[in-house]
Amino acid sequence: MPNFVTDLSRDISTLWREFNWLPEWAVIALIVGVFVLIGWAANQLVFALLKLAVRKRDLFWRGLVGRARLKVRIMVMIIAVALAVTVSPMDPGPSAAIRQFLGFAFILTVGWMAVGASDMWAIIYMRRFNLAEEDNLVARKHVTQTRILQRVAALLIALITLGLALMTIGAVRQWGMSLLASAGVVGIIAGLALQPLLTNLIAGVQIATAQPIRLDDAVIVEGEWGQVEEITSTYVVVKLWDWRRMILPLSYFISTPFQNWTRETARLIGTAFLYVDYEAPMDRLRAELERICRESPHWDRDVVNLQVTDITDRVAQIRCLASARNAPTAFDLRCEIREKMLAFMRDQCPEALPRQRQLNAGMGEEQTVR
Repeated sequence: MPNFVTDLSRDISTLWREFNWLPEWAVIALIVGVFVLIGWAANQLVFALLKLAVRKRDLFWRGLVGRARLKVRIMVMIIAVALAVTVSPMDPGPSAAIRQFLGFAFILTVGWMAVGASDMWAIIYMRRFNLAEEDNLVARKHVTQTRILQRVAALLIALITLGLALMTIGAVRQWGMSLLASAGVVGIIAGLALQPLLTNLIAGVQIATAQPIRLDDAVIVEGEWGQVEEITSTYVVVKLWDWRRMILPLSYFISTPFQNWTRETARLIGTAFLYVDYEAPMDRLRAELERICRESPHWDRDVVNLQVTDITDRVAQIRCLASARNAPTAFDLRCEIREKMLAFMRDQCPEALPRQRQLNAGMGEEQTVR
């Protein structure tokens, strides 16, 4: 096939040289212009037919045709210029160099189109889910999987495309083979240099399948509470409660223990600890806690309880439990319980406030000091 193309190019070049009434550069420009015009017209016709064909199809195919228009036009123009250069009276050396460059660009454009197709599929798939819903567990699960796999696919397509493109150039063909087969010295060096990237890439696949975290999950990492804001192919962005951002590698969530407060459900039981006197009436405190929760918009009408969890030499520790629909609401509910229970003990139940007792040795009486 290469010999046939070379012979055909030589014969056509000889034919063009017989028309010596035009300079060679003008003949080449005329041929390129004619082929580009034909390619443009063919591209317009093909896409007009494709639009008619996918008009009644689903959103994926309509979006794919729309996104591929520019890429296909570039590919058609590359093919048109390559054919024009082949049949033009251009010298074999420059003609071969231009065709080699065009082949390199054509492979990169094909990879660009493949990445665009995978992105279009991910966008269409994620439209099925709404992260703004209150109970968005299923949505976060699928959106997290899709975004991670989308980025992994884009990275793999880019590596394969670059490897294939480099193999078309003799001087760097070994680099392309190393990217594709990870063989040779260049492949070993690249593998060592890309080890952190590959580690996070594998961690990304594990996160997409096992899903220890998902988008919008409430987590505690490095002693900080926050929500998973973004998951890329190499790192995770956690938006902390005070709007700071913590950036962590994907491998962190595979190799390091952390807390996920929304792993199965967003609902949580909030805890508020209070310290009261021994003589505190637990029944009144328990009734007041139930009243506070009933009147609070933060309580989800499920769990409410008060228990004495510890006794020291001066006070008793009580634990107030109340459930809420998500972590931020549970935090607000805990603060509300502390504030209103403190106000209740101060205004209506002062005997529950901690007191310091001392024994008067001379009189044999006990004295209480607030």
